[in-house]
Amino acid sequence: MPDNDPFPARWGRAVGPWRDVATDDWSDWRWQLKNLVRTPERVAELLGLPPEETAAVRGLQKQFRFAVSPYYFSLIDPSDPKDPIRRMIVPSSDEDVGEGLADPLGEKDDQVAPGLTHRYPDRVLFVVTSFCSSYCRFCIRKRNWKHSDAASTRDEIDQAIAYLRAHEEIRDVLVSGGDPLTLPLDQIDYILGHLRAIPHVEFVRMGSREPVMLPMRITDDLLRVLDKHGPIWLNTHFNHPREITEESARACERLHRSGVPLGNQTVLLAGVNDDVATMKTLLQGLLKIRVRPYYLYQTDPVVGAAHLRTSVWKGLEMIESLRGHTTGLAVPTYVVDAPGGGGKIPMMPNYLVSAAPGRVVLRNFEGAMFSYPDGGTPAASLDLPARSVSDLATGRSRRIVPRDNPHYARRDALAEERQLAELLTNAANTGK
Repeated sequence: MPDNDPFPARWGRAVGPWRDVATDDWSDWRWQLKNLVRTPERVAELLGLPPEETAAVRGLQKQFRFAVSPYYFSLIDPSDPKDPIRRMIVPSSDEDVGEGLADPLGEKDDQVAPGLTHRYPDRVLFVVTSFCSSYCRFCIRKRNWKHSDAASTRDEIDQAIAYLRAHEEIRDVLVSGGDPLTLPLDQIDYILGHLRAIPHVEFVRMGSREPVMLPMRITDDLLRVLDKHGPIWLNTHFNHPREITEESARACERLHRSGVPLGNQTVLLAGVNDDVATMKTLLQGLLKIRVRPYYLYQTDPVVGAAHLRTSVWKGLEMIESLRGHTTGLAVPTYVVDAPGGGGKIPMMPNYLVSAAPGRVVLRNFEGAMFSYPDGGTPAASLDLPARSVSDLATGRSRRIVPRDNPHYARRDALAEERQLAELLTNAANTGK
């Protein structure tokens, strides 16, 4: 970053149980990693857990890795057992480890080299670490926490790079993990440099939750490495409005000013963001910090995450409650990642009501239905009121509007005012 950076790396002061930590330490991502919350006893102390919950954390820790950065842990309200941040990150007795899949997306079956999954024709997933600064309870790669599929050594990275060089159809590489931004700078530099040296690789993306969970990781040195190998696109992972802090906003701003465009992948989580008000606040808040909502994921059926999953219908309800009710820039694509390697399937509410030769009937965000001419078909009559969808499908009428719809009531009132004004004007002209 330039010396006159208007958004320098200021990461606020330590809070809560860490209030006595020196500001320089709190602002240092290395200090954060050295002081991860990672034992059941520490969690119990910070949250005042009853013995049965402490025992649940202890049991789950034996099966799945657990750690939370002090910064991210400080976002939890310790007085609220249903706190959404806590629900995402802290093990609990709600987790059923007897339910779910270790590899719900079948990534291992499409693995062609260490860390490299080649599923789509022109793009690959490149997992380069299994380490995160904090571990989400709904992570689809929990399997890597014990037996990693990642390309974590130079030799494994080189094997993956060799595959990429040999397959000229690959133009897009997504570098993910774990969290790739937790790697040492020389490792990030090595990976990005070798990817950029492949002529047919046009597009390099990174997936990271560090702007959310450890924003102080976005240092000048890291930004220089990303800029050196740019353009790099980065998708981050905000799930709740409370994650949009002064610190995370500053991290995103610094990435932007280094030429890194930001998208966001939100996971739809029960008890976290599965109500429209929370989701709308999150998505609109992301636009305020110049992070474009990209995907809304259905929570995958990974082991231990059943209590965080909603129905697909809830996701469709979310999209229908957003589309038209806020700017389109704030509306992500809702996707279900099909099990067994089926890939991402976009899910949309049904806005196409009926189709006939030369005409379709469409439904808008308010529930109004419209006759739409397809191709060279004449537009529907504006005069006859529609009584059924068939009136729209045959072109006898143009629209059906829900009763007492305020939008169309306002339109009709304005139309009457214009018609009256036109009549008065004509009458005045005739009188002359």
